[in-house]
Amino acid sequence: MLISHYTEQPWQDTKTGIMGSQTGDLALSNRLYDPAIGAQLYNRYIDEKLYAEEVGFEGLMLNEHHSTPFCMQGVTNVEACILARQTKRAKIIILGNILPIYEDPLWLAEQLAMIDMISHGRLVSGWVRGGGREAISHNAPPTVNRERFEEAHDFIVKTWTTPGPFRWESKHFQYRYVNPWSMPLQKPHPMMWIPGVASTETVDWVAKHRYPYVMLATLMEPTKQMFDYYYQVAAENGYQAGTQNLGYLFKVHVEETEAMAEEVGRKYLSGVSNPFIAGNNSSVSAGIQDLPGHTTKASRMRRQQLFGIGSGVTAASAGSTIRAPYEQQIANLSIISGTPKTVIPKVRQVLEMLRPGQIFFWDGDGAMSHDDQVRSLRLHGEEVIPATREIGKELGLLSAFEVNDGTGYDQAVWSKAKG
Repeated sequence: MLISHYTEQPWQDTKTGIMGSQTGDLALSNRLYDPAIGAQLYNRYIDEKLYAEEVGFEGLMLNEHHSTPFCMQGVTNVEACILARQTKRAKIIILGNILPIYEDPLWLAEQLAMIDMISHGRLVSGWVRGGGREAISHNAPPTVNRERFEEAHDFIVKTWTTPGPFRWESKHFQYRYVNPWSMPLQKPHPMMWIPGVASTETVDWVAKHRYPYVMLATLMEPTKQMFDYYYQVAAENGYQAGTQNLGYLFKVHVEETEAMAEEVGRKYLSGVSNPFIAGNNSSVSAGIQDLPGHTTKASRMRRQQLFGIGSGVTAASAGSTIRAPYEQQIANLSIISGTPKTVIPKVRQVLEMLRPGQIFFWDGDGAMSHDDQVRSLRLHGEEVIPATREIGKELGLLSAFEVNDGTGYDQAVWSKAKG
């Protein structure tokens, strides 16, 4: 099993009044932004990532969102470049670059190739379609979102695997000359992982490509159903999926006492509004979150069949409990916060039910301070990570790096990462 660290890298301040308040998606002007505070936060989050590797996390997950304070990473590749040089062992897992907003995917292919080389082959390159906020803020038409996603993906794969120069002509991207001098160290290319919440159409595409699929902080039962659906699609495409094909992100915070764990655990819900965090008093506009044309009618119908919910429900809300009380989230394992003694059995419960080969502990978020995160990371390293690793071995949870499943990756190349 691969155990990774993640934080959304939210904005925090004591002046604007947006901490813990209910704000609509894309409703805040950047007149509230203070670059001095931003500079402190960016450096803080990088320091925490470096410490996460030091205590034993095997992967550092990064993501990006745009025009919103709940995620400060509008350009995730910048931090990935820094971590590529400053870290030694941890996989740098980008989940992911938003392909439909790129007008020049060749430039993206070059960026990621450089990150892979500088890190000595530790990049995991993930792709996402992005949500409504990305489409609006980057003027990306939602009706061709999936087309652009798939075409950009196919182009990048060809760029990384086919000697140039060559010509590329497709509906959305045209190049007369493709011959980048920067090429990934990993062959045939870095692993590609795809995150998601409840899109059956995405699972269809991911399973057909045999890429690992990572569910993002969704409720246990819907997550299990989506993983079962992945197994079904894999079988229909002639192969047997396993734990190496599945990943799960969930909120786990560790403290020295149960009282501290409850006090700090509640901070998940007292930061800036986050439409993806259950219970964060966020106001999610369906017109933004699920733009017309972004999701097909067929996908909506299959989602309704899979989850037994109305076809108008968004993918994000299909797997979460928006605005649920803290106590409810503790009960349904949406949040795990406690001492190592109480956290480890709950982590086991998640692993036994979902059986993912890749897991991501979401920590240091909301209104949590740097000190909150450092304490938790230390306890993760001392007790939770070693225990979780043993549970993974006991349950036979193998990561994508431990299984050669016929996708063509040269496993010897993965071992080239220094450290």
